Amino acid sequence: MDLKEIQALIKFVSTAGVDEVEINQKDFKLLIKKNPAQFTTAQYTPVAVQTAPMAVAAPAAAPTVVAAAPVAEPKADNLITIKSPMVGTFYRTPSPESPMFVNVGDDVKPGKVVCIIEAMKLFNEIESEISGKIVKILVDNATPVEYDQPLFLVEPA
Repeated sequence: MDLKEIQALIKFVSTAGVDEVEINQKDFKLLIKKNPAQFTTAQYTPVAVQTAPMAVAAPAAAPTVVAAAPVAEPKADNLITIKSPMVGTFYRTPSPESPMFVNVGDDVKPGKVVCIIEAMKLFNEIESEISGKIVKILVDNATPVEYDQPLFLVEPA
């Protein structure tokens, strides 16, 4: 099972009326629980441990609605939000010495990498799916993000 399938299961649990999904296969076990009062947890535990250490994903907070301060841009109603496709740690640079992927005012096109999200020791490049100009960056560098959390506001081109 790859990361995209796991993400799809997490999304299913958070949006559907189920509280728990468990998958047992020959070489791994996946358990996703939803506790509406607190959080959604995704765990990955290899069953047959040979030379690989066991990996357990950090608890993933359930998507929540947070009241945000009004955006000061005059065209705030036509802005598009780039959201996090997964739970992890948000990074604006590929390494501490490297320049930022994007800054406020930069133009983006579909396929342009806008950030990296580290999840389970994997660094996932997040690409823009739209053309436009970055108006606001909503997350600080090296901070945890949740699934579907807004990361960037883009004014479409």
